[in-house]
Amino acid sequence: MGTRVKQARKAAKPQVTQLDLVARLQSLGLSIDQSGLSKIENGQRPVADIEVAALAKALKVSIAWLFSETEDLTSLSRNNSSETSK
Repeated sequence: MGTRVKQARKAAKPQVTQLDLVARLQSLGLSIDQSGLSKIENGQRPVADIEVAALAKALKVSIAWLFSETEDLTSLSRNNSSETSK
């Protein structure tokens, strides 16, 4: 999951920094600091279900994509395009 969060963050246009993502999560009512986000991205911290939902929303990806291991960044780009057109 953490690798996917980092992939989505870096693939976003414009790229989303950890601080940007922390701010987005805070606007959704979720308090994770930069250290906690870094630990999530490096697989050193578990992620609660409510955090998964907020991460997906903040990164404009599906929850399924965050859990997937087979889809590549091309499908993420398509997901982001369809999400922004809604």
